[in-house]
Amino acid sequence: MFSDVSKKVLGFFIIIMVLSMPVFAQEGGTKGDKKEAPVAKENPLEYIRIETSMGNVVVELNREKAPLSVANFLNYVDKNFYDNTIFHRIISNFMIQAGGVTSDMEQKPGGKPIENECKNGLKNARGTIAMGRTNDLNSATTHFYINVKDNFNLDGACYAVFGQVIDGMDIVDKIKMVKTGTKRSFRDAPLEDVIIKTIVRTEKPKK
Repeated sequence: MFSDVSKKVLGFFIIIMVLSMPVFAQEGGTKGDKKEAPVAKENPLEYIRIETSMGNVVVELNREKAPLSVANFLNYVDKNFYDNTIFHRIISNFMIQAGGVTSDMEQKPGGKPIENECKNGLKNARGTIAMGRTNDLNSATTHFYINVKDNFNLDGACYAVFGQVIDGMDIVDKIKMVKTGTKRSFRDAPLEDVIIKTIVRTEKPKK
């Protein structure tokens, strides 16, 4: 028989042994195998389809190189912000621009501006999509443009590219040829509306 003191000491050592025993995985795991839930990773590439009155354009967005710009743009896409707006600025040897301007040349209000990501290594080459902004480097919100030719001077001016057209560049080239003029306070505005019916997420086109 153990004395009361011996029982207390023995009980103490039993508790220490139990606490120091290894914990094994449950739910079918074998001893020593610790199962961890897989961590969901965001797709480094996202795809959107710009459906216009002149045809559709599919754009690949580079989340890896421009995470803030892509997240910002997709936020507006998911809210249907660009539905029934127009390409309000078109310069045939430069770019086509949109950003929430309606056919009566009213600007829809956007959210908070984002940090400029122009140092991400992506260039303002023909077919790329980039953020429009004011003279303030960190002022981009809703406006974007598609380069219709190589505009590498915009890299030095710190305009952030966040993707590229992978299908429908022929539609971009049709849009750039629309006749333009001045409408209200907007210069280089199309005299015939080029309407963005909607912009939606999509899958990478199959070749």
